[in-house]
Amino acid sequence: MSPASAAPPPTYERPYTSPRPRGGFLLVACPGGAEEELCRRQRELLPALQRGAWRRGVVTFRLPAGFDPPDDFFPDLVFARAVIRSLGQVTAATTAKLVAAATALAGAADWDNVHVFPRDPRAETDVSAIRHALLEACALPADAPAIAAPGDRVLDCVIDTPDRWWVGWHRATSPPSRWPGGMYPVPLPADKVSRAWLKLDEAIATFGIPLGHGERACELGGAPGGSCQRLLEAGLHVVGVDPALVDERVAAQSRFTHWRKRSRDVKLRDFRGFDWIVSDMNIDPVSTLEALGRVVTAPGVRPKGIVATLKLPAWSRAEALPAWLATFRGWGYAPQARHLSTGGRELCVYAERAGRPRSTTRRRATRRPGR
Repeated sequence: MSPASAAPPPTYERPYTSPRPRGGFLLVACPGGAEEELCRRQRELLPALQRGAWRRGVVTFRLPAGFDPPDDFFPDLVFARAVIRSLGQVTAATTAKLVAAATALAGAADWDNVHVFPRDPRAETDVSAIRHALLEACALPADAPAIAAPGDRVLDCVIDTPDRWWVGWHRATSPPSRWPGGMYPVPLPADKVSRAWLKLDEAIATFGIPLGHGERACELGGAPGGSCQRLLEAGLHVVGVDPALVDERVAAQSRFTHWRKRSRDVKLRDFRGFDWIVSDMNIDPVSTLEALGRVVTAPGVRPKGIVATLKLPAWSRAEALPAWLATFRGWGYAPQARHLSTGGRELCVYAERAGRPRSTTRRRATRRPGR
């Protein structure tokens, strides 16, 4: 993407004033350890940006002269959790002084929300207290929801160390830009059988995956059943393919079928009629693609979408991502890739069948109240 190709910001119903000052840097939050892969993607898409500060979980980029991207700028950097316009850093010995310095640096903008998040999620930081102080300083309600509304002007505070913060801002549009630090704000419910439930839940929210009630899905590597459980909750009929046992809470569901075998042992004709193919297997990305390719290129098998997890033995393996995405396109699908905040060292690829318009009549894959 070149500066000239940046799309104009979308139109919202309520009045909007762009913040001033704007900031000459982008600050991009990413999973710790993935900084070099983030920069590799930046060099491919935005080569005019110049890398600045680099610490675990955060990379800053100087914007080239004359390039003022739209307020909701969120380039497809794959590993980016949050993208904000950085105004700089503030340092002080106390929270009160840091808050005063941060609001002075941010200027007199009419903020709609405040996001506070640590550079390193492992750090012990009282995010709630800091956000409460910033909300008060910005004359915002103390009970303002942490999840921003679409179109919100968000003041961002990234906790680097207890006495040093980055200050910036962004306009919330996409689901991840509405979550503080791009971290999925839903905890894993106690009644879910595995963390795969939460990863698929985030993927559905991030990509807007239009799972339809009554559709059929097949998961390759379905045990112990977390993803299958989420698909069942969306109203789908689900087949899990895995030689290992599936949790009884999933196996007992009337709309679930367990093919207790490896995916390569399933006859190809049995994959006909599925609307969705899902895969979260603990194998090398190349092996995952081989398993998926065997299914989606078989005669009579034409699912509308694929949701695949590609496990990375090392972050550097993501260097092959362009080739992996080309494989999806070769199958006739339009892929999108993103690192999910609920995942580990892996990537999620959502691929829709190319040339197929999205349905506007089916119900979306929302969970039942309280689930």
